[in-house]
Amino acid sequence: MGKLVPPLNSVSRYFIHMAYDGSAYCGWQIQPNELTVQQVVEHALTTILRQEISVTGAGRTDTGVHASYYMAHFDVDDSTTFSPALDPEGEQFLFKLNRFLPPDILVHNINPVPADMHARFSAVYRTYHYHISTIKPLYNRTFCHHVYGPLDLVAIHECCAFLLETSDFTSFAKLHTDVKTNHCKVMHAEWKKVDQGYLFEIKADRFLRNMVRSLTGTLLDVGQGKLTVQEFKDIVEAKDLSKAGQSVPARGLFLVDIGYEKLPAKD
Repeated sequence: MGKLVPPLNSVSRYFIHMAYDGSAYCGWQIQPNELTVQQVVEHALTTILRQEISVTGAGRTDTGVHASYYMAHFDVDDSTTFSPALDPEGEQFLFKLNRFLPPDILVHNINPVPADMHARFSAVYRTYHYHISTIKPLYNRTFCHHVYGPLDLVAIHECCAFLLETSDFTSFAKLHTDVKTNHCKVMHAEWKKVDQGYLFEIKADRFLRNMVRSLTGTLLDVGQGKLTVQEFKDIVEAKDLSKAGQSVPARGLFLVDIGYEKLPAKD
C-alpha cells in the first residue's frame, strides 16, 4: 500500500481504491431515503476521522450493480486526527476503516494524490463486465444472469465491431438524465465463451445510465436470433431507447477497471 504522506498544505487529497457488492444498495450516489455506497463510505470516514468527509466517486453505478474495482477521492484537514506520522504505511487506518464498514464494502488501499486529481474527471476509461450463466446458478446467483441455450457469438461479434464505429448511444441511454451529450467512445467490446456461460466486456471513455444493461439485453436478442445484425445496427442508428431490447438485470454487471493517466501504482 502507498504511504499516507500528504502534500505540504493544510488540506490533502486521497484516492481510495475499493470494491463492493451492490446487491443491498441503490447504487453509488447518495439519494434521499435510500441506502447507497457513497453514503456508507462517507459515514465511515466522517466517524473515524472526526471531521465531515465528502467522497467523490469515479461515477455512479445503478441500483444492484457491483464494482470489483472502484476509485473515489476525499479531502481531509491534516490538522485533525488523520496523522500519517503516527501511521506512515496507513495499515492501522485501513484496518480500522474496513472493520467499521459493512462486509459488502472493501477498501483495498488509500493513496495521496495531487490536489488536481479527480476520481471522476481525471478518468480516461472505464471497463464493465457482464456475467451470463447458461446453467441455473446457485452460489453465484446474485452475481450473474441466467440465460438458457447457446448464443450466436459470430453475430454478436459483428455487432460489437459496429459499436467501435458508433459515437451516439441514445438508443441505450436512460431518459430524463442530466447529461449534456449521449456520445461515448467505445474502445473495446467483446463477448467470450467462459466456463458455464458467457462474459461481455466493454471499455469506453464514459457510459450513460443503464447503457451497458440495455446494450447487453439487445445483444442477447441478437445472440438468440430475435434480431439480425442489420436490425441491431438500425436500432443504434435510430437513437430511440424504445427500439432497444429489454435491459438485463443489474446483478450480473460489474465495474472492473477505471483508467487514469497518472495514479499511484496498484498494490
